[in-house]
Amino acid sequence: MFGGGIPFEHFGGMPGGMPGGMPGGGRRSAAGPVDTTKLYETLEVEKSADDKEIRKAYRRLSRIHHPDKGGDEHKFKEISAAYEILSDEDKRKAYDQYGLEGVSEDGGGPGGASGEDLFSMFFGGAAGRGGGRRGPRKGPSVNHPLKVSLADVYNGKTVKLAITRKVIDGPSKKCSTCDGSGVKITVRQMGMMIQQMQTTCDDCNGEGFMATRKNQREVLEVHIEKGARDGQKITFRNKGDESANTDEAGDVNFIVKVKEHDTFQRKGADLLIKKEISLNQALTGMKFQIEHLDGRKIMIQSKPGEIIQPDSGTAEMLPSVKIIPGEGMPSLGNPFVKGNLFVLFRVKFPKKGELSTEQLDALRSILPDPQPEIAMPTKSGDDDGMKTDEEDNLVEEADLVMGDLRQFGKGGANSGAENAYDSDEEGGPREVQCQQS
Repeated sequence: MFGGGIPFEHFGGMPGGMPGGMPGGGRRSAAGPVDTTKLYETLEVEKSADDKEIRKAYRRLSRIHHPDKGGDEHKFKEISAAYEILSDEDKRKAYDQYGLEGVSEDGGGPGGASGEDLFSMFFGGAAGRGGGRRGPRKGPSVNHPLKVSLADVYNGKTVKLAITRKVIDGPSKKCSTCDGSGVKITVRQMGMMIQQMQTTCDDCNGEGFMATRKNQREVLEVHIEKGARDGQKITFRNKGDESANTDEAGDVNFIVKVKEHDTFQRKGADLLIKKEISLNQALTGMKFQIEHLDGRKIMIQSKPGEIIQPDSGTAEMLPSVKIIPGEGMPSLGNPFVKGNLFVLFRVKFPKKGELSTEQLDALRSILPDPQPEIAMPTKSGDDDGMKTDEEDNLVEEADLVMGDLRQFGKGGANSGAENAYDSDEEGGPREVQCQQS
């Protein structure tokens, strides 16, 4: 199954995931005892400690051993790694059962740390492991995207997924072709030289063991938490294809992919909507209704006498934004605490020709600070070509056109040459050499 992806079936309108238990025939157990106490000793708590006690211990120890406060950096890393594992329910269960390698076989250690990294951190490398592997050998994990809507993440949802995987039916035996190594060695003699080639065994597909397999189908229930993040992993342990040369099947991970919403944008636990209002609404008051992600109708309106600015009035000319506290997304892990809902306003001004002369005159009489009258001297009727005092005070009329501030400094016929002048390393214009023929 892993070579060509998971054959997900459609069930209830959703793609499928993987089931199953592991048959006991022909499996090889891990060698050596498994240490499941080191992380608790690092945090100085009992194995029975609850989440609150673990969190409290981590905060106390991290303050003591933080490098910025003169603490030991390696000790601080140990404390942080232990807390990251024990504060995660799934990782803690895996550690309690299989030790460090139970949380690192699929790259699930702190920061994606490998088993060697974790053992090196807590036991001083592979030598500190007492020789041999600890914990079960797992098959490879498989990731599959799970597309959900923003409303699903807001409200939480449980979906049923049907999956099919290959499981071992009956005992397995060592491959006689490769003698359990999973590879074949081919030796070729080329003159005085001998060439040795290693290839995957075709009979056992590199597993080293031969076994009969059958398809197994199962329906899983995948719970999408309120406030789930885009890219969050939902893991079903040991639900992958079974392999004859591993102790456990790999995990199946569903990766949450949140689809874009037509109205809401999300960042963390906050939501944002954009609303375009007219100049009339911005000046005299606005009111509009939205439907939230849980179906509630919310009326949003400005306060009496409040004017919505086309920007925030700061030097940075930021858009005008209002906040509705507590109407954002539920927080992951604590859905009773929600983020905020941001409303970004865009004021739509009238276009040229939309206002009549009478309307403009009415606005001038109503709105404060109308345009003051400015005297416009005109040229006299003299045609003798002589400049008069009145002509010295002539004012020219200029038309405004749409502009782009990003083009500031790029005007003129020689703007390219000016830029070249400014960028010269010596601070002056570059010498131009002419070639004479």
